[in-house]
Formats: sequence, C-alpha cells, structure tokens
Amino acid sequence: MSIAKNTICIWYDKDAEAAARFYCEVFPNSAVTAVHRAPGDYPSGKKGDVLTVEFTVCGIPCLGLNGGNAFKQTEAFSFQIATDNQEETDRYWNAIVGNGGKESDCGWCKDKWGVSWQITPKTLTEAMAAGGAEAQRVFAAMMTMQKIDVAKIDAARKGS
Repeated sequence: MSIAKNTICIWYDKDAEAAARFYCEVFPNSAVTAVHRAPGDYPSGKKGDVLTVEFTVCGIPCLGLNGGNAFKQTEAFSFQIATDNQEETDRYWNAIVGNGGKESDCGWCKDKWGVSWQITPKTLTEAMAAGGAEAQRVFAAMMTMQKIDVAKIDAARKGS
C-alpha cells in the first residue's frame, strides 16, 4: 500500500463512491483505487456503510469522505481542468452539467454533489499569463461567458 504525501479530501454527504466513479468515467488518468467501509457506527452512518473512497482525478490523489450533511461544498475549492480545444471543453462541461450539475460563469460549473469545476481551455490561461492588452481583451470576453468559447477567446487574443 502506497500512501500519497498529499491527498485532497472532499467531504460528501453520502455519495462519495458514486461521485468518484463518475469522475473516473469522465476524466482521463482517473481511477477508484479503494473503497473503505465503516468498522462501526458513526454520527452520519452505520457499520458497513462506505466511509471513504480513494480515487484519482487526472492523476491527482483524492479521498472522498462520506461525512454527512454537516458541511457543504463551496467555490472555495474547485478542480481546474485544462483543456486543449473546444471539443474537450464541451465534453467535460457537458458531462458535469448534463449529470445533474449547474452552469456558472467564466468556465465554472458544479457537479450534482456540489463540487466546483473550472473547465479552462489552455488558450485562456496562456492569454491571461501574457498580460497587457491581450489579457485585458481575453478577460473581458471571458466575463461574458459561462462555458468558455475557444474561438471567441482566440479572437480576443488577436484583437479581433
């Protein structure tokens, strides 16, 4: 058994396994590596219930914890997924939103478990890193979008 030095722990009400399996269907280099059941009753569950799920999302180690409804997800934590083109952007966005999720602004969406995702084309990140007028144009274009439109970002980068 290899234990990662740093693991992202995500609190779920009761659906950590379902969420992890969904992420693994959608994103490459993702897998459920272990499901652990509670050895005894606990405040939000019973002995034998799924307590934690070890999984990776795009190679990042995560632990899903079925901790009950004491805490809710917020945008203070999100996964940022870098995409190569509009097709990849659409595929991830549509998978999350189409599975009971919700659209938000500027490339953000939430899955049905409340976890926030930023589906971010690399061209957007590159333009923002360039700074100056290019970043200003791209930023203004992005502020009008929910799902990022790569063609509009590329046009803004060129100043057209």
